[in-house]
Amino acid sequence: MSPARTTLVAGAVVTAGALLLAGCSGTGGTSSASPDSINYALPANFTPNWILPIGTAAHLNTNNSSISDSLWERLVAYDGSTGKVAWNKNASIATAADFASDGKSVDITLGDRTWSDGKPITSRDVEFWFNLIKANKEEWAGYNPGKAPDNWTSLKTVDDRHFTITFDKAYNSQWMLANELTDIHPLPQHAWDRTSATAAVSDADRTAAGAKQVWTYLNNAAKNISGYAKDSLWKTISGPYSVKSFSTSGKVVLAANKKYDGGEKPGIATVNLLPFTTADAEKNALRSGSVDYGYIEATDLDQKDSFTAQGYSVKPWSGWAITYMPYNFNNPSMGAVFKQLYARQAVQKSIDQDSLAKVIFNGTAVAGYGPIPQGQSSDFLSPTQKNNPYPFSTSAAKSLLTSHGWTEQDGVMVCTDAGSGAAQCGAGVAKGTKFQMEVLSQSGSAVTDNMMSAIQSSLEKTGIKFTIKTAPVNSVLSQTPPCTASESICKWQLSFFGTAGSWYFNAFPTGDSLFQTKGGSNFGNYSNPEVDQLISASTTSNDPQAVQDYSAAVAKDLPVIWLPEPDYQISVVKEGLGGFSQDSLANFHPAQWKWNS
Repeated sequence: MSPARTTLVAGAVVTAGALLLAGCSGTGGTSSASPDSINYALPANFTPNWILPIGTAAHLNTNNSSISDSLWERLVAYDGSTGKVAWNKNASIATAADFASDGKSVDITLGDRTWSDGKPITSRDVEFWFNLIKANKEEWAGYNPGKAPDNWTSLKTVDDRHFTITFDKAYNSQWMLANELTDIHPLPQHAWDRTSATAAVSDADRTAAGAKQVWTYLNNAAKNISGYAKDSLWKTISGPYSVKSFSTSGKVVLAANKKYDGGEKPGIATVNLLPFTTADAEKNALRSGSVDYGYIEATDLDQKDSFTAQGYSVKPWSGWAITYMPYNFNNPSMGAVFKQLYARQAVQKSIDQDSLAKVIFNGTAVAGYGPIPQGQSSDFLSPTQKNNPYPFSTSAAKSLLTSHGWTEQDGVMVCTDAGSGAAQCGAGVAKGTKFQMEVLSQSGSAVTDNMMSAIQSSLEKTGIKFTIKTAPVNSVLSQTPPCTASESICKWQLSFFGTAGSWYFNAFPTGDSLFQTKGGSNFGNYSNPEVDQLISASTTSNDPQAVQDYSAAVAKDLPVIWLPEPDYQISVVKEGLGGFSQDSLANFHPAQWKWNS
């Protein structure tokens, strides 16, 4: 959903910018059901509104990046359509990435490829992207201080198809490839390197001032949505599709690029991308048969037979994500309790994830026990996390509390033995403290409401009082930020923004934003020096054990309450349509779709 792929999905919100509402409530017409076209219903409220393959904060949307990737292929493209997140070389401009033995640089080889106007794709086109990002990094949504492009000290061209990027220190090559090099889009320097629509193409990007002018020109052009189909700027492409039309309401028509010479040949000539403002409107379009590929909600799975009877197949789409509820460790009243590992263990043991996944999510979620997604197999997942270090047991949870100085009074645990001893409540927990906590949870989802109610009932059996307040997801995020105990906004205790999954990862699921001390999305102010070291090791060491050690440590230390990981979407696909990619990174790939004869 963003150029960096790291995405906070909460209803309709992503890490660096809001997803904008779709411009229509439904789309009429009849299903294409032909080898020449497809009607694809975009997920409700996900309206495309940006074409430039460089994201800015106001234009982050899964569909924007999916569309731009279809027009301008990435240097290194990752997707999870095979069931495992990996480098898809068919959809990439680069054919090889050879890392130096010291981990401080990488040599890139480009394929023998051409732009749609016949000009070759060269190292200069990568340098063009690099120069634009270097000079305008603060405006690039993929930018995190200290990461790319800050940690790329140079890009040196060897020849038209070979170049070297040097880093500021040694990095884990898998992390660098999957989380940083995948951001790079070779751009047509020979067509785009100008400071205005009337200016001649030059090497303006090779100075910081010139690169800023080029950036401004390209971004201003990208704001003219209604002009996408006619503006010659967007006709020099490298990908399998071109834009035939692009309306301000979000309807987009893609046409196969007949001059495409890459490895992901388009199988369908015309792709109609149809926006919807509500899930109900999209469901009605599916029922009418006017779309070939769309989505329903988990709560609609009891209607599965009605869709299969119409010639659709219903396919859950698993996301490369984790779902959780952050504790606020700096909360003035409960922060001291949250800082006690035994207390967090008691809470986690009170969450019956298997039942939640089966009953609340209709089987469209999997239990999650730590910081690595568990919906797909991966080499990142530690045995410790996989095997659940804190199995559900409210009796065991209650014993943890009573053995640490808590006594149940009127159904609620109360600290009756304050102090820092092994059998006492712990440092900072005052005598008489009641184990009661409140969550601010996103509103608008029956699934989320039902899950919170089930958690409330389960915690009650342990003697933990759990109250629930709800608000629109934007309000949840704004009211539960990282904070210090003295700030008035630090009164929040628990936060939930994970109806569609709390956090979608890049291909390499690092925890630097989420669980590193002062990480940009470390909402609960969690800090553990050991975990900080493990996160750093996972991004700098090539030893696969490093990320598994991180997985195990964070699963055991419980910086958040782990919750079931829901499917990203429930796809409803017309029988006969094959090759479609349910990419766990939350993108779609029209070049992979084909009608089976």
